[in-house]
Amino acid sequence: MSSDVNQRKGIDTGFGGGKGRETLGDGVFKVNPITCQVLGICSALAVTSRLEKALVMGGALVFVLAMTGLIVSILRSYMPRRIRMITEVAIIATFVILFDQFLRAFYYDMSKQLGPYVALIITNCIVMGRAEAFATQNPPLLSMLDGVANGLGYAMILAIIAIFREIFGNGTLLGYPILTGTGIEKNLLFALAPGAFIAAGFLIWFLNTLNPPESTEDSP
Repeated sequence: MSSDVNQRKGIDTGFGGGKGRETLGDGVFKVNPITCQVLGICSALAVTSRLEKALVMGGALVFVLAMTGLIVSILRSYMPRRIRMITEVAIIATFVILFDQFLRAFYYDMSKQLGPYVALIITNCIVMGRAEAFATQNPPLLSMLDGVANGLGYAMILAIIAIFREIFGNGTLLGYPILTGTGIEKNLLFALAPGAFIAAGFLIWFLNTLNPPESTEDSP
C-alpha cells in the first residue's frame, strides 16, 4: 500500500533515493572520466600497450575509487574543512598502497611491468575529483557506487584502447597470437606512445559522436 502511495506521489524508493541507476550510468557512460572529462589520460595511455596491464590498472582504480568514496563519505561530517583535502589524500594513499602491496605479494611480474603507475593513482584527478565532488555530499553506499561506476568507465576505455593497440601493435591479445595467418602485418606505431594518443583520440571522437556531451552554455 505504501509503495503505491509513494509511486503516486512520484517518490523514487530505489537505491540511494533513486540515484543509484543514474550514478552508475553517469560514471560508466554519460560523464565517463576519460572520454567526457579527459582526466587521467597520461597514466591511462601509459599502460594500454597490453590488455593485461590495462585490466589490472582498471581494477586498481575501481578499488581505490570505491573505497575512497566510502570512507570519505563516512567521515565527511568529522573532517574539518581546513584539512579536508589532506585527509582525502591520506585516505587515497592508504588504499593505493594496499593495492600495490597486494600486487607485489601475489602478482609480482605485473607489479614490475606497471612500475610507478599504480602509485601515481594517488595524484590521479579522477580519485580526488570524485571524493570532493560526490563523496563529501552523498551517503556512503551511493558514494561507493559512484567510485565503482567511474572506475568501470575508466577501465572500459583502457581495455578498448589496449585491445586495439595489442592486436595491431604486437599481433597478440593477452599474449596469444591473433594476426598469424591473417595477412595483416603488425604496426609498430600502435605499440609506441604515439599509437596510444591516436587510438584514444579516435575513440573519444567516436563515443562523443554517438553520445554528444550536454552543452553547458545557456540557450539564447
